[in-house]
Amino acid sequence: MAEAAGIVKDRGRSNDAEFTAVMAARASEIQELARALRDLVFDVLPQTVEVVWPKQGTVGWGTGRRKFTEQFAYCLTFKHHVTIGFYHGGELPDPAGLLSTSGGKQVSGTLSMRSLRITSLEEVRRPELRALIDAATRTGVPPPRV
Repeated sequence: MAEAAGIVKDRGRSNDAEFTAVMAARASEIQELARALRDLVFDVLPQTVEVVWPKQGTVGWGTGRRKFTEQFAYCLTFKHHVTIGFYHGGELPDPAGLLSTSGGKQVSGTLSMRSLRITSLEEVRRPELRALIDAATRTGVPPPRV
């Protein structure tokens, strides 16, 4: 099955028209959580490459456009929460225990995906989440392009 085409955004945080369009159908509280999560990702790695999949209503973040080999995280929105997932989450240091302890294996068993449900801005502001994102930017993905 073919994957829906993503829109690559590699000009920084302010290049957010597609992100905003995808989030427009969500409740304002969910939009706020997703925006705060996006801002955190760009705070941690200003060179983040963002890929927006309008048909799926999802967003991926990485050092390049390729979902499993260059992206470190993704965002899914739901009615009452936002999920941030990490493609190599099982390899990340997680002393606070934020991530689930099990996850699916993808792409010939090379990924250990983990995710975290976000329900409040306080959760987005946790230093432990920032540390996870920081570690994810250096785990299983190439360095950012300069």
